[in-house]
Amino acid sequence: MTGFAAHGVVKRFTRGTETVTALAGVDLAVAGGEFVALVGPSGSGKSTLLAVLCGWETPDEGTLEPAAAVDRGWSDLALVPQALGLVADLSLLDNVLLPARLRRHRTTRTDAPGDPVPLAHRLMADFGLEHLADRYPHQASLGEQQRAAVARALVLRPALLLADEPTAHQDRDHADALLDALRDAALDGSAVLLATHDEVAWSRADRVVSMRDGRLAAGAPS
Repeated sequence: MTGFAAHGVVKRFTRGTETVTALAGVDLAVAGGEFVALVGPSGSGKSTLLAVLCGWETPDEGTLEPAAAVDRGWSDLALVPQALGLVADLSLLDNVLLPARLRRHRTTRTDAPGDPVPLAHRLMADFGLEHLADRYPHQASLGEQQRAAVARALVLRPALLLADEPTAHQDRDHADALLDALRDAALDGSAVLLATHDEVAWSRADRVVSMRDGRLAAGAPS
């Protein structure tokens, strides 16, 4: 099974005259079929690491396997950012199906799903969104928008799925439904990395990795 690895990744930002090291030599590997929780306080570097892994940010040092690239297809790499990024003039269902419409022929996967429509409808139902399929994002709550963003990331069963606080705007029942779906994606072979403050999510992961001051350590923070 596929997965990804980061080796000695360093990322620095300049703020005025100050240089801030957001990632300080990160080594992390997540195998296909593995569900890993990335935990730590706000400002510890979790979101920066996801941004580097998806290609939104370029590391100053270190290597990624496979190399991050923003033009990889959704079957290879899917992201649930905190900003969600739903398309305002598409319905929630059309947002969920957008990866299928943008599917690139250069995907490295040979097992990407053929017809994603049945899965899209199933995810909408599982996430309590089926009655909102024709609504636009501005007609949905923030929690409903977040669930649509997770469904969008899952609809092509990506090789690598990165999710940044995907349960932050959910009640417990809806959060559990999202975590069940992410677990199912891992069981289907996706490498899933979840940045989260949700301790229930930690208990559902195969492995927990802590981050503090841009450095990783095994296990949940004490």
